[in-house]
Order: sequence, then structure tokens, then C-alpha cells
Amino acid sequence: MNSAANTEVAPVEYDPVYLHSRKEAIVIFCVWAASFAWAVPYCYFNGYVENFDPATFSTVMGVPSWVFYGIGAPWLVADVITIWLCFFYIKNDDLGEEGGIDAGPAEQSSSDAGKGAQQ
Repeated sequence: MNSAANTEVAPVEYDPVYLHSRKEAIVIFCVWAASFAWAVPYCYFNGYVENFDPATFSTVMGVPSWVFYGIGAPWLVADVITIWLCFFYIKNDDLGEEGGIDAGPAEQSSSDAGKGAQQ
């Protein structure tokens, strides 16, 4: 009989810090993708007009309307979402205890280091 068919592979158990950071990265990428999916087509279709007429050119607060709605609006929405993510969604994870690495000579004070350089 084939012994490989009877063996089961144990499921991989990922570190919670990795899982949280991956989830946060996916959310951030989705916000970026949504902004990109809005800005590029909107600016493409509204930013170039074949027959430009200055009399009918529309602005919002002195900025061309296609720039305001194609670049400024998604930028502001992404900023609001980012602020919400930073304050309410992203969590601090416990990284455990310090690894016990000796600081060694790096713990010398700057005055000790200066004395060695003067000699």
C-alpha cells in the first residue's frame, strides 16, 4: 500500500501578527485600488475636451472641476479612510519579550566614545 496516501498534512498555523498585518495591508490596497479606479477613468474622460470653450469651462474653488472631482475628492476620501484606519482599525499586536540580545559596547555613553576618539 502507498503510505503517502494515509498521511495527513497538519494545517499551517500562522502568527497572529502576520495575519493582522496581512488583513490591514489588504484593506489599504483596496482603498488605493478604489481611488485609482475612480481617478484614472474620471480624469481620462473629463480632463480632455476636444473643443475647449473658455466660456463654459467649469471650476470648483478656482480648480478645474475634473481635477477637483478626479484627483482632490478621492484624495480627501482616502485621507479620511486612512485616518479612520489608523485610529480605529489597525491594532497594536504584542510582539513578545525582548530577545535578550546584549547591547555590548553600544551602551557606552557618548562621553566615553569621545574619549576614545581623542586618544
